[in-house]
Amino acid sequence: MKLSPNTTPLEPADLLIRMHNLVGAAVDVTGRSYGKNSRWTCHGCGATSDFPVRDVLPFTSGRANAHAAQCRAAYHRLG
Repeated sequence: MKLSPNTTPLEPADLLIRMHNLVGAAVDVTGRSYGKNSRWTCHGCGATSDFPVRDVLPFTSGRANAHAAQCRAAYHRLG
């Protein structure tokens, strides 16, 4: 399966974890590995963290994984 560059974007400099949803779109956890300010973003459906300023990595990665386990979106931009 070949994915669009929109669902498999380049890795950001602050990428901590990259997982994939049910159809292969990237779900990225970015930020800091210690302390607060980690966030997740789904490149399939566009969903993001609810509280990125307060989130710590163990909670962020768990939420990102839960989202990836249920998301079936593979957004492809036209034009």
